[in-house]
This record gives sequence, C-alpha cells and structure tokens, in this order.
Amino acid sequence: MARADVARTNGRRGEEWREWIAAQERSGVSVKQFCEERGLTEQSFYFWRKRLRKQAPMRFALVEAGVTLRERATEADLELVLPRGERLRIGPHVDPLALRKVLEALRA
Repeated sequence: MARADVARTNGRRGEEWREWIAAQERSGVSVKQFCEERGLTEQSFYFWRKRLRKQAPMRFALVEAGVTLRERATEADLELVLPRGERLRIGPHVDPLALRKVLEALRA
C-alpha cells in the first residue's frame, strides 16, 4: 500500500476512534463496558485516545459578540474552547500563576 493510502486509511481510522472516544466520554460508562458493548479492545481504545490527544492542537479563538460594557463586566473576558468541546472561561481578575498551571495541565 502506498504511503498516501496508508495516511488516508489512518486518518479515517483516527476519525472513527475520535468519535468512539467522544461517545464513551458522553456515555458515563466505563471504558471497559463501552468497549465490550461495541466489540472493541480496551488496549486499542487507550492507544488511540493517547495518540489522538497528542495530535490534537490546542486552538484559541477570541470572540466578541457586541455586548455592552455593563454586560461584559459580569462575563468572562476570555473563553477557550478545547478540542473536545470543553469551554474554559477566564475572568478579568484571574491569577496569572493559577492560569499558567491550568494551561500546563491541559497540555499534559
């Protein structure tokens, strides 16, 4: 199989695993139970979860929605949307050291 074909196959497989991993996280059931119900191996699940987490770049977007200054004062000044859809809202008085620790933990 040519390299390009292997990359396309791995890309499709990666997307499939990304969907399964997200479904397991939403399901509330253990990885073991989730894999048993779908005929997957736990070893493959953990392998792909680790692999996809390493690949997932952290993306940041600054979004302004035209709010008034009064509304803005009560909301977070910055919102980070992480690759799996989690949102991290950062207010104007956040401790920089605490924020740095949170960001380092997210990268781990």
